Amino acid sequence: MSKKTHVEYLQRAIQVSRDARAHGNTPFGAILVDGEGNIIMEQENIEITDKRCTGHAEATLADRASHEYSKDFLWNCTLYTTAEPCAMCSGAIYWANIGTVVYGMTERTLLKLTGSHEQNPTFDLPCREVFSKGQKDITIIGPFPEVEEEAAEVHMGYWD
Repeated sequence: MSKKTHVEYLQRAIQVSRDARAHGNTPFGAILVDGEGNIIMEQENIEITDKRCTGHAEATLADRASHEYSKDFLWNCTLYTTAEPCAMCSGAIYWANIGTVVYGMTERTLLKLTGSHEQNPTFDLPCREVFSKGQKDITIIGPFPEVEEEAAEVHMGYWD
């Protein structure tokens, strides 16, 4: 896919993160795109309303997708997310067998936004490092400077 197409999908994920915040959830969003370029699933964070500590958008999307699609199908899919997947979400993506991850801003950028907020004690552990310890060659694309500011903007004032 072209860089322009990646940016367009990331912008959709950012809109999902805006929706998450509007629904009273933490401002994260993820979408799943199949090998043909169709958005087949969208997911916002659900941890606040459902009191789930594992309700991150990426992990929830990976779990849902693993129940709806085969591992072979998911290997040809791309998960787009506003922020680099944390260690937990990277693990969920790995086990769901999603073959490609594209993210807008880095985990380190997110850490600068959240600080030491108890609701999001962000790791300093890039997803590339997590995936490198596994046995699958998951493609990782990101960050995208073109959307990093837009992805971060959704967090402004949230973590204060």
